[in-house]
Amino acid sequence: MKIALAQLNMEFENKPKAMQVCTQMMADAHRQNADLIVFPEMTLTGFTMKPEQYGEHAENSETISFFQKQAIKNHIAVVFGVIFLEDGKARNHSIVMDHTGIVLANYAKIHPFSYGAEAKHYVAGDTLVNCKVCGATLAPFVCYDLRFPEIFQAASKKSQIMTVIANWPVARVGHWITLLQARAIENQSFVVGVNRSGKDATLTYTGDSMLVSPTGAVLAHLTKENELAVVEIDLQEVADYRDTFPLKADRKEELYCRLFAKD
Repeated sequence: MKIALAQLNMEFENKPKAMQVCTQMMADAHRQNADLIVFPEMTLTGFTMKPEQYGEHAENSETISFFQKQAIKNHIAVVFGVIFLEDGKARNHSIVMDHTGIVLANYAKIHPFSYGAEAKHYVAGDTLVNCKVCGATLAPFVCYDLRFPEIFQAASKKSQIMTVIANWPVARVGHWITLLQARAIENQSFVVGVNRSGKDATLTYTGDSMLVSPTGAVLAHLTKENELAVVEIDLQEVADYRDTFPLKADRKEELYCRLFAKD
């Protein structure tokens, strides 16, 4: 399976510009025979706190329509971020779409970033999702979710690949790099972390998008603006490593639940 990491500078709250760059990146990924391309969080807007202005309704989403057209044109599956509005509430979503434009998974970020005021503008999701795409079982996550290992443990029971799309600023990028490797190692899964590059209204982003193997090996590490890297992975590596080093068999989830429940 070939995965394209698309480290995008979407230019803050500029959808037309972001669409232009995404179109180019998807065409480039197609030329390199990628099966799946992964874009950053809030792909076409950046990390905006204006969901009332940039949010969309799922049933007539401009972002969904755009990526459907590009997925079909380039015969490539895609993971991207979008803001959805429902019942007067906004949620930060990661979408997994196949090469025919069908939405396979729709995940709402479980942990809005309260430190950065996201929780004032977006409500949390409460459901893990996974889907089968390009022959792999994949679970999507969003940015701040990376700091909460419990949900990755739950998702990795059914998933070979976990994607984390992000707008993770340079001030804490060391955490991003460390946590991506940690989530891969402790879950014995491929982890694909795709961060934005460039600047928004107040923050700078270096990207540092990464693809990490189940053993923690860094298979790709991006450092440039609007950079694309295509990496081929062997999904069998997940099953083989879990068989030879059966880490998950030693987990004690019932005990962990009791420990969490204690005062």
